[in-house]
Amino acid sequence: MAERSVAFVTPRYGAGVIGGSEAVMREAAHGFADRGFDVEVLTTCASSHYTWANELPAGTTHDGLVRVHRFPIDHAPSLDAWAKVDLRLHQGERLGPDDELRWASGRFRVPALYHHLLGSTHDAVVFSPYLAWTTVACVPAVADRAIVMPCFHDEDAARLGLFRGLLGGSAAAWFLSEPERDLAASLGPLGPRPSVTGAGVHVPDGHDPQRFRSRYGVSRPFALYAGRRELLKGWDRLADTFLAARAYLDLDLDLVTFGANDLREDLREAPGIIDLGALPDEDVADAFAAATVYVQPSRNESFSRTLMEAWLAGTPVLADGGGAVVAWHVRRSRAGLLYGDDHELARALQLVASQPEAARRLAAPGRAYVLEHYRWGVVLDRMEASLLDVCRGQAS
Repeated sequence: MAERSVAFVTPRYGAGVIGGSEAVMREAAHGFADRGFDVEVLTTCASSHYTWANELPAGTTHDGLVRVHRFPIDHAPSLDAWAKVDLRLHQGERLGPDDELRWASGRFRVPALYHHLLGSTHDAVVFSPYLAWTTVACVPAVADRAIVMPCFHDEDAARLGLFRGLLGGSAAAWFLSEPERDLAASLGPLGPRPSVTGAGVHVPDGHDPQRFRSRYGVSRPFALYAGRRELLKGWDRLADTFLAARAYLDLDLDLVTFGANDLREDLREAPGIIDLGALPDEDVADAFAAATVYVQPSRNESFSRTLMEAWLAGTPVLADGGGAVVAWHVRRSRAGLLYGDDHELARALQLVASQPEAARRLAAPGRAYVLEHYRWGVVLDRMEASLLDVCRGQAS
């Protein structure tokens, strides 16, 4: 069989880029390259999803076996105009077609990438996430070869008419969980080849919690939060509930956090909150292993890699039961607890702090769950089967 060519189109790319979609796309690209595919990444010169500034040089470089082609961003649209439309969207206002286009194009556009795709000969082109201009504007250029990994959340933007035909007009869709697929089905047609592929998680060679404690001076038991410290990720609510639990329930836990974004000013010196900033990759697995419990307060997830990292480390999980995806994982794995409100979260933290060994036993099924469903080899098998089905569809 001749070597298959696949392109991965993502708005940001690189080892230092923080984002669930971006991480899955990069790791999938490397996985396909390792399996003998000719792999190219088509992306922008931006690294920040806040400024979308052209910080990286345009042109072609290599990331291992993967070719990386970066295109400059066109900042002609006004971010201020986009912000006004975005505010109206989140206030529940129904947007007309013109406003939807302003919203989709307001942060950035990459016309050179679109024109590149028009002349491309890739056997398949994978796009993610659905919100990005590089997906919604560029999928039509290669619709018969387009595979969309949307990373849908249950959010206002997902209901824009602009996205309603995105999956139905593509050759295939890759979903990271069954609840994400069900949400997509409620929003519009799924197209001819929908697949629940999941996302892959690398299995560490081992965990050394004591090394983490020594390196970062963390001596007390702690709850862990990893990821973007943002309102929409549930971080502010978690931090406020934690501080209230320490004050009123005499909670014997610290809260350790690492990831993107600075903390709110009032949290920087708050008692019991330890901010490690951007943690080096080699310390992440050890941080999960050292934690008494991992807390996932976000309802805006299409997969939640951090749940898997906690379970691989043998660490129990507390998760917001209002998030369909994280609740699905917790119930399916039977390796965590769900909470419904701030009071239940505070009580669950108190329970875990007072009975850490029982909490560890609760986490025991989690590692087997991850190994069975989300090792990269297993996930790549699903993705490759779908991609080759798209290639066969073009040949017929």
